[in-house]
Amino acid sequence: MSTLEHNNKTAPESLSFRHLLSAEDISREDLEMILDRAAQYHIDAKNGAPVGQTCAGRILATLFFEASTRTRFSFESAMLRLGGQVISLEQGLSSSVKKGESLADTGRIVSAYADLIAMRHPEAGSVAELAMNARIPVINAGDGINEHPTQALADLYTIRHDKGRLNALTVGIAGDLKYGRTVRSLVRLLSLYPDIRFVFISHPSLRMDAPPADAMITDNIADVIGDLDVLYVTRVQKERFADAAEYETVKNAFTLTPESLARTKKDMILMHPLPRVNEIDPAVDALPQARYFEQAARAVFVRMALLALMQAPAPVTD
Repeated sequence: MSTLEHNNKTAPESLSFRHLLSAEDISREDLEMILDRAAQYHIDAKNGAPVGQTCAGRILATLFFEASTRTRFSFESAMLRLGGQVISLEQGLSSSVKKGESLADTGRIVSAYADLIAMRHPEAGSVAELAMNARIPVINAGDGINEHPTQALADLYTIRHDKGRLNALTVGIAGDLKYGRTVRSLVRLLSLYPDIRFVFISHPSLRMDAPPADAMITDNIADVIGDLDVLYVTRVQKERFADAAEYETVKNAFTLTPESLARTKKDMILMHPLPRVNEIDPAVDALPQARYFEQAARAVFVRMALLALMQAPAPVTD
């Protein structure tokens, strides 16, 4: 029996939400519960301890209407590691949505075949639409430019793991802040903690709509690089631009190199939700600040925790 299974026999846990559609659904208590359980899964994995069969007999439906590598694979890996099974839809190519079926109807139908749904879709609000008639928990795995709450959970796990805290940090967020759904979710969750100072770094045309009132806004990363405890970088998302010429103007706004990171704090951590394009030179990978590959790997433990905690009773049908 794993340490986690033993602890759970005497410490039942439950989250405050049924569906995870937005980072706003997550309370600080929820967040701590998820991160604590993820940390225990991480420790058990390091020690070679059995994870247990928390999701044995359960099925996760991964409905992906948009391309994904890390999010889809980490959700599916998480479910399999917990003893569950997966049914999958890739880019919506084989679903009845192609025939005109509404997402609300799809949610109701898939509820008869699975016990949880993780969904990605290119349109903002699409996951909430599917959840309207779903009788099982639904997780937003990215809906257009809107949100990506499970990526933010994974991001906070890496920050807490490497910095030892989630408060009293200066966090720089650089790149595509206009279309970056990971940024919106990350800011919402970090804002649950005191003494977080945000520094937003982007081309003027890619600034975040309605940033926190006390955030610093700049287009010059060199001016702030030495002040940061965390630097979170995002790619400029070509697929979100209606005007190709506008993308060409901003796609190379900056590229981080070992030279440009020379003035960072020794314990600063550099993060990226991936995939990267031009914004981080591969030479940076060897630097001690680079955490993006660890960040991606640790996301499995976070999604394991989420799936285990979001389990609902098996649906009853007539």
